[in-house]
Amino acid sequence: MMMKYGLVASKQMVGIFLTVWMRKELIQHVSHLRISCVTRGIMGCLGNKGCIAVSLQLYKTSFCFICSHLASGEREGDERRRNSDVIEILKNTTFPRICRTSFTRVPNRITKHDRVIWLGDLNYRIALSYTETKSLLDKNAWDTLLNKDQLKIERDAGRVFKGWHEGKIFFAPTYKYNYNSDAYAGDTTKEKKNKRRTPAWCDRILWHGDGIRQLSYVRGESRFSDHRPVCAVFVVNVEVCEGRIGTRRQ
Repeated sequence: MMMKYGLVASKQMVGIFLTVWMRKELIQHVSHLRISCVTRGIMGCLGNKGCIAVSLQLYKTSFCFICSHLASGEREGDERRRNSDVIEILKNTTFPRICRTSFTRVPNRITKHDRVIWLGDLNYRIALSYTETKSLLDKNAWDTLLNKDQLKIERDAGRVFKGWHEGKIFFAPTYKYNYNSDAYAGDTTKEKKNKRRTPAWCDRILWHGDGIRQLSYVRGESRFSDHRPVCAVFVVNVEVCEGRIGTRRQ
């Protein structure tokens, strides 16, 4: 039987776009829907970089979904700008209080939610040269490449996303491809070296909170962009009422 879904929330900020859909029979149990945006573009003002965050309550469990586009660049030290974007997003994303009672559990900060999913172009690169990366990529040496992944390095060092989780990556880097092609930009001899980008896992999905279990973490093969999309499936626990926990696949 085909399930029917309905749109719960939708927001666009320049090139960042986030929608939340839900099975129609569940929408009636959604409350406290709020949206917050943080800009991190030039001078911290433009919306080409930053995030959109959606907060909602499903039954008695709070959810937050974040879609972000962090600072670009593969020069040494650019990972610190991405770390700064994450830190500022966590600090500056606030949701308005819409309940006046002092007994409400509705959170106004990202990590105060019970279940959090963060996705998007996080732009972290691989800390190797193009030649070294391409050689390992041709051998499908994912573990060796992942050990040089900036996001893994920064997380392991406790400089960013402390307390967050990411599933094991078993797929090729998602950036940067030639448009409408399966070839990485730079694979052809015609590609100018100053235009070449080292392949990297720019596109990621992380989560925060208990009661979340990841079932899959894969990439798609759509060619409409110089990125490949990523997809994750989770099973989450939802508190339906006092003392009763339900499990929902998201």
